[in-house]
Amino acid sequence: MSEILFKTNAFVFSYRVGGILIHDEKLLLQKPRNDDGYAIPGGHIAFGETSETTVMREFTEEIGADIKVERLVLVGENFFPWDDRLCQQICLYYTVSLCDKTQIPLEGTFRAVDVILNERIDLDFTWMPLSQLTKIKLYPLNLIEHLLSLPDQIQHFIYKE
Repeated sequence: MSEILFKTNAFVFSYRVGGILIHDEKLLLQKPRNDDGYAIPGGHIAFGETSETTVMREFTEEIGADIKVERLVLVGENFFPWDDRLCQQICLYYTVSLCDKTQIPLEGTFRAVDVILNERIDLDFTWMPLSQLTKIKLYPLNLIEHLLSLPDQIQHFIYKE
């Protein structure tokens, strides 16, 4: 499977999708174990794959959860450093729900593994109370304001670091 993730000596382009999963006023977040910043669970879209199929695949691969994709709520254009390169990322954010609430823990933190460009990444998945979102580092950094009042219509935002 070829992800839509291109790297040159100076730049990275990333086409990503994220699933906004809320349960009992808590949001499921992921973060690499060697990092202090969180992200919405998801991953890179593969060539020939729809963004909805990608978010379902990523939840199944990473945490073994079957999800239902509800609706597209946010489109983000994100510009940030990726190691020593500038990354331009387009990320589509969908609200999602669990098909089977017994497949994953519904509180606390649990571990999983992801692979990006053949590199293994150990991840922690954490249920973060919505009331605590402003106290953590969530990437992109302006995403919290959009998550706390999810729009009725698709909303576009830009983040530049």
